[in-house]
Amino acid sequence: MINYSFWKNFTTVMIIATLSFLSFSCKSSVSKNVEQAKADDKPKLQANLVYSDLIIKEQSDYLMIPVTLPQQNEEQGIDLSFSSRSYEKNNQFSNIIFYNKQDGETHLLLNKKAIITSFDLLEVKAVNKPNTRFWLYRIIDQDTNTDEKLNSEDATIGYLSDLSGKQLQQITPNNTRIISWVVVPSQNAIFLKIIKDSDNDKKFTKQDKTNFVRVNLDKIGMGTEIISDQIEQELKSYIFK
Repeated sequence: MINYSFWKNFTTVMIIATLSFLSFSCKSSVSKNVEQAKADDKPKLQANLVYSDLIIKEQSDYLMIPVTLPQQNEEQGIDLSFSSRSYEKNNQFSNIIFYNKQDGETHLLLNKKAIITSFDLLEVKAVNKPNTRFWLYRIIDQDTNTDEKLNSEDATIGYLSDLSGKQLQQITPNNTRIISWVVVPSQNAIFLKIIKDSDNDKKFTKQDKTNFVRVNLDKIGMGTEIISDQIEQELKSYIFK
């Protein structure tokens, strides 16, 4: 009888202890879920935009404010100083703000995600013609190596705009990379040397073909390749025979 009473009491205690533990565990789990839900509801902080120094050209009615790439800020640190030092061409930018000096109007150069690797002011001084000025940009805006991000391994495309950053026009073919360029005032044209991913391996290497593209500055649009396949084959027949 004593043993029966002991085991009965012991069983009762164990049941109460088990129920208490399960109740505590459930409350703890619910509490954690509530805390996690509250944390998820909090707005995520966005990184601040960082602007480079003003680009001021007396020939233009617009000031330019380049927007630095976020990852570049993390790697190189943030420079909050304001100075008149010249534009450093080793920087890369995600966009450029154009600000009208006269009326304060502002607009963006690009309406898409991209990397601006360089931009240069071109001035064409032709005889018996008014001077013409353009901005020439080298821009990465296509994921040509399909790694789901834009970087220096992708194609670098040439674009021209007027001094206000408007009338933006692509001038070099897709899946190419600009090597160099030269302006020929007598022709009112710009000639660009490019490399093409001619073997379609999604890379730009020594095995790929180069060519030259001519862009007419009287009517800006996609440039025309100068060296035709026929000329290239003829050259090969002379050199490699």
